Amino acid sequence: MRTGRVLGLATVVTLVAAAFWGYRLLSTRSFSAWEKPTSLEAMLARHARRLATSRGVRDLQNPLPPTPLSIAEARDHFADHCAVCHANDSSGKMPINEGLYPPAPDLRESSTQVLCDGELFYIIMNGIRFTGMPGWDGEDEENWKLVLFIRHLPQLTPKELELMKEINHYE
Repeated sequence: MRTGRVLGLATVVTLVAAAFWGYRLLSTRSFSAWEKPTSLEAMLARHARRLATSRGVRDLQNPLPPTPLSIAEARDHFADHCAVCHANDSSGKMPINEGLYPPAPDLRESSTQVLCDGELFYIIMNGIRFTGMPGWDGEDEENWKLVLFIRHLPQLTPKELELMKEINHYE
């Protein structure tokens, strides 16, 4: 009987502490898009995105080989449709991104590059709720080419950036 009371008391103390911590966090931070999210917020958002992605999606593999032509076609598509938020170099350093929460990620970073091909494809097709990333639907082949290009972004050359700038005139 005594163990039950101690366990009950410990549970109540834990819940009160969690409620206080949550209140404190919400009362000292705002919901402004200008504030950088805490590492805890970012971790929870990534976890929520992973939970919301169908299990079968992670098993999908890109059916297209990374040929120079496929990457070039995707580069041009990215420059024309994606760079407005993600920037030509995919850094996310664009004026429109300054007011987004969460901001468009730097697609070269490991947080994007560790996603499997199926997850990237799913995000391109369906977007991510509660972010600025819309679902684009589109043709499967076109979207798989974009996955190839996202994988290629860490090796983007100055010449490729120049070709993208010719399409969209972004710096």
